[in-house]
Amino acid sequence: MKVILTEKIRALGNVGEIVNVTAGYARNCLIPGKLAVLADDANKNVLANNQKRLSKKVDAQKAAATEMKKKIDGLTLKLVKRIGSNGKLFGTVTNTDLAKELFDKGIEVERRLIAITDPIKTLGETDVIVKLFKDVEALFKVKVEMDPEQVKEIKARQEAALKRGKSKKKEEGAEAEAAQSEGEVTEDDSSEE
Repeated sequence: MKVILTEKIRALGNVGEIVNVTAGYARNCLIPGKLAVLADDANKNVLANNQKRLSKKVDAQKAAATEMKKKIDGLTLKLVKRIGSNGKLFGTVTNTDLAKELFDKGIEVERRLIAITDPIKTLGETDVIVKLFKDVEALFKVKVEMDPEQVKEIKARQEAALKRGKSKKKEEGAEAEAAQSEGEVTEDDSSEE
């Protein structure tokens, strides 16, 4: 079924485009949500008459996307996460997490526009693309760092293990000395006979 988009839909296209979708999607989602109208002759004539208004709407959306791109380009988001013993994150960093971090910085981006090429599961830096509009993409970095509380916990565990290791070596050394001195005593006893 052919429909004319009245709003930009990322998976389909921009305002004013005629696209082919399934009948159910058009009847149940696009048309009731006023995201599209049926592409019949009457609506095509209306589209031709409204082309100037639609082109202004598209230009305004593109200008807004370009402004947003200027805010996002070169930005570095720092995320603090806990990691497992294997050095990987508990879970992954999702586009929802990134959208929330951007919102906290005063940049409102829909999470569906954030494209993470490879899942972020480890510490370090990753480049992320935001597809703001057709041919308008912004690039920013995500730096994942270990939780400082977890760093303290790990250091405390390592120090405790090191202390246990030293005390264990002392105990083993004392046991070895005791065994050696017992061996010397038994050797002295046997030489006296």
